[in-house]
Amino acid sequence: MGLFNVTHPAFFLLTGIPGLESAQFWLAGPLCVMYAVALGGNTVVLQAMRAEPRLHQPMCYFLSMLSFSDMAMSVATLPTVLRTFCLSARTIDFDACLIQMFLIHCFSVMESGILLAMSFDHYVAICDPLRYATVLTNEVIAGMGLAVTAQSFIILFPLPFLIQRLPICRSNVLSHSYCLHPDMMKMACADITINIVYGLFALIFTIGMDLLFIFLSYVLILYSVMVIASHEERIKALNICVSHILAVLTFYVPMIGVSMVHRFGKNVPGFIHVLLSNNYLFVPPVLNPLIYSAKTKEIRRGIVHMFHCIKM
Repeated sequence: MGLFNVTHPAFFLLTGIPGLESAQFWLAGPLCVMYAVALGGNTVVLQAMRAEPRLHQPMCYFLSMLSFSDMAMSVATLPTVLRTFCLSARTIDFDACLIQMFLIHCFSVMESGILLAMSFDHYVAICDPLRYATVLTNEVIAGMGLAVTAQSFIILFPLPFLIQRLPICRSNVLSHSYCLHPDMMKMACADITINIVYGLFALIFTIGMDLLFIFLSYVLILYSVMVIASHEERIKALNICVSHILAVLTFYVPMIGVSMVHRFGKNVPGFIHVLLSNNYLFVPPVLNPLIYSAKTKEIRRGIVHMFHCIKM
């Protein structure tokens, strides 16, 4: 991937949790459990939806996309995180770091877009239920999935090349056990204005716009729910959104917390930065299958039926 005539280190050194190096080995167990829950839980959800015809409906298609995105995120971070915490193997090749950086950011943007698509599903289901089946056809859902994937890939494709053009000579020690664009560009001994501006543009145009439209969709949903006369119908309509609201909070709250700490928490210990960043990447893939399995009766039935068929 050497397209630019600049100096790059052969490898980067990853970091576990600064100040807690002696305890990192003990953190390997909980991390392994989190990865097992994330990969196993999302696999079970995907398999249940594939095997259960009653789950072949728009909301479950979007949930399948969310589960795939969560699994892909876990797989992208799994090798370096476990090597760092379990084996104290901190090195990662420069090109491998670029690839991991692209995948992490790409799947993060993809998950944000899927959450936006799910909010549109809820909006149509509550505000215009008679047209739900005609609006959210299989073709429309497939188109939305392809649009989210294409947007993530196209907007984030320049990031590895923006890093490649920079001479890396200040240090080769990264702040996390995985590679991120803001972390890598700080290692450069050159002007990084283009990286900062493009990174901000990509963040606002993707995750920022997604969050804005999710908020607007819920404003419209609440307005529609408030005009419903029956209290029971209001509760039923709002209950449709509970799982999605929890998934949105699980994804966006850690991300906003990381941004706030990086912007205003100059005196916050380094391990707090790392723990918040780890929550942002690790918690959504673990909680999403648990949230939807617990709150969605159809998915629970599908999972129970799947295991019942396996036993038989």
